[in-house]
Amino acid sequence: MPTAIDAAALRDTIAAILGSGWQSVLVGTGGGSGAMAALLQTPGASRVVLEAAVPYCAAALTEWLAAPPEQSCSSPTARAMAMAAWQRARRLAQEAEPQKLVGIGCTASLASDRPKRGAHRIHVAVQTADRTSVASLELPKGARSRPEEESAATALVLDELAVATTGAKPRLANPLLVEGEAVMRESAAAPQAVADVVCGRAELALCDHGTWLAAPRAASELANSTLFPGAFNPLHEGHRQMAKLAAARTGGRVVYEVAVVNVDKPPLDYLAIAQRVAQFPAAVVALTRAATFVEKARLFPGSLLVVGADTIQRIGEPRYYDHDPAARNAAIAEIDRLGCRFLVFGRATDGQFLALADLNLPPALAALCQEVPEAAFRSDASSTALRLESMPPGPGG
Repeated sequence: MPTAIDAAALRDTIAAILGSGWQSVLVGTGGGSGAMAALLQTPGASRVVLEAAVPYCAAALTEWLAAPPEQSCSSPTARAMAMAAWQRARRLAQEAEPQKLVGIGCTASLASDRPKRGAHRIHVAVQTADRTSVASLELPKGARSRPEEESAATALVLDELAVATTGAKPRLANPLLVEGEAVMRESAAAPQAVADVVCGRAELALCDHGTWLAAPRAASELANSTLFPGAFNPLHEGHRQMAKLAAARTGGRVVYEVAVVNVDKPPLDYLAIAQRVAQFPAAVVALTRAATFVEKARLFPGSLLVVGADTIQRIGEPRYYDHDPAARNAAIAEIDRLGCRFLVFGRATDGQFLALADLNLPPALAALCQEVPEAAFRSDASSTALRLESMPPGPGG
């Protein structure tokens, strides 16, 4: 097994990337920084590299993502890093063709000076205007030294960047693999309606029983609907029961709303969007850029918004309005003027059931709320808990 990247293949790969006409932002944590060094030490790298960042400590990674990741070394975190990098590329190269910008995110857990609980692994994600992809490689413990594992991470980053910018087949990482290893890849291309929302060209797209409809037709499909906003990561039985009860109460259909941007979470990538929407094969899903409830009210005036008690509590908290109570009050007043109301379901939080009556809401917000009592609905299911249960052990040690 070769332990170092083939020099000729490396030179050819970097030359192809530099001649591609693409521009990139690269971000890595835990490994993969060798790819940045290999690019930056090559004459002409400024044509391709807009920025390279290594947010190595937890606080730095949290700042890069605008939220702490649930697990630092995982496919979702690599994808969130790539999405943040792509957004950064769009800001840094505003005159560039958007289709020629790419964000690369690498997160790795490699050999260290102390044992690690989880497997050694590398995740490299690529974000462009119309596609999200991620390549993952698990490394057997003890098969390589730390420099050799870093070489594998470097090769994987450069391979994925070359695939995205030149269309070439990956050629650097495969020769470094030991018996039984394989690079696992996932990719999702965006339907035009979805890309328009993610890229900011549209505020709304609608998926009706698996078929994407672009705005403005999408808006006309939402008349007399009850809106159920959420991350649905994943959808669970509590969500289904809430939707069923909301539909029974209103006599109309329920439209699920997934926002690609969120007040306190990284933006969704195309793989995440595809996974979320696939959970609703027989329902209607609105994909929006409405990060706040006042933005949702502007998109869906007159709607009944299905929320949990924890969500309605956040809507009333000034910290979500730059700690400005006047801004909060103005947002609530606008939601009221737009004719929107809230159907509030109790929520189990920290072992206690939180009901609408338990909340200290601003009176103007409380006046917009209808409650579903605990006798009619109680679910202790948690999307966060379900995600954490499915995660592999962290690096630890």
